Amino acid sequence: MGTLWFLAGVVLTIAAWLVLRRFIGFGAQTPKDYVGGDGAEFDLRQHLNGPIACEGVIYGPTGRVTSRFTADFEADWQGNVGRMTERFFYESGAIQNREWKLELDNNGRIRATAPDLIGEGLGTQDGSAVRLKYRIKLPEDSGGHVLDTTDWMYLAPNGSIVNRSQFRKFGITVAELVAVMRPKEAA
Repeated sequence: MGTLWFLAGVVLTIAAWLVLRRFIGFGAQTPKDYVGGDGAEFDLRQHLNGPIACEGVIYGPTGRVTSRFTADFEADWQGNVGRMTERFFYESGAIQNREWKLELDNNGRIRATAPDLIGEGLGTQDGSAVRLKYRIKLPEDSGGHVLDTTDWMYLAPNGSIVNRSQFRKFGITVAELVAVMRPKEAA
């Protein structure tokens, strides 16, 4: 009988954890949460355009900073189709180059591709925020893992963009990135 009570407790604990995760915290946000308010409208074509300076940190699964970086981005748009190249400079001396291809439809939905994505990323821009979800394959020197990623970008009143991303494997957060992006002229 004791084993039955123990198993029931485990099941209830897991159920409570899943409910909390769904309705509280990072994963509970929706793009509609950022519509209205201050009237700021995040438009990828405007706010992720031209030369962009970026700096940020990556947290590991224990919540401690595991890496710091700066980056130079260059984004350009032809109508609703954009291309963004990224060059990251990590404190370790490593340099990483990435390239995104972005498509935006007239309803604010986003499709994104990059060489290190598995399939394509899907997202939306609403109000002052952008959410993009995708699966990314890490470089082999970082373990080569495939992670489920959720990127949130929030437009600040001065036009800077605050980016918060969580990376999960088997539903467990294994890393988080926080970065600030701004037009290079203002950096």
